[in-house]
Order: sequence, then structure tokens, then C-alpha cells
Amino acid sequence: MGKKPSGTKQAFFVFGALALGWLAIEMAFKPFLDKARSAMDNSDPAQDPDDLVDNQSDQSPSDDDQSTTATA
Repeated sequence: MGKKPSGTKQAFFVFGALALGWLAIEMAFKPFLDKARSAMDNSDPAQDPDDLVDNQSDQSPSDDDQSTTATA
């Protein structure tokens, strides 16, 4: 029978397989990953997007508000 592979050889093989798998995933999902990464780069971590939506809805007058303030 053949020799049993050493632990170092097995570790390099596993590391190589993981690296190859990671590269395959990166290449397969490249458009989606680029879009997600650019969105994260453009985001402001100090500002909560939910607060922005709430503030805009509070500041915009509704139809009811306009009808009561309009003069005839």
C-alpha cells in the first residue's frame, strides 16, 4: 500500500480547496457583491435610515393639513 499523507500536506490541500472555493464564489456572485459593497461604502453609519424616513413623513404636509390652512 501507499504512504499516508503527512498532516502538513493535508493542511495545504484543505487550505487550497478553501481558497479555490472562495474564489469561485467571489467570481460567481461578483455583480451582487460589488453592488452590496458600494451600497455599504455610501452608507453613513451615524445616520439611521429609519429615522430619515420617519422625519420626512413628519415634515411633509398631508392633504388634511393643506385643506385646513388654505384660505378661500
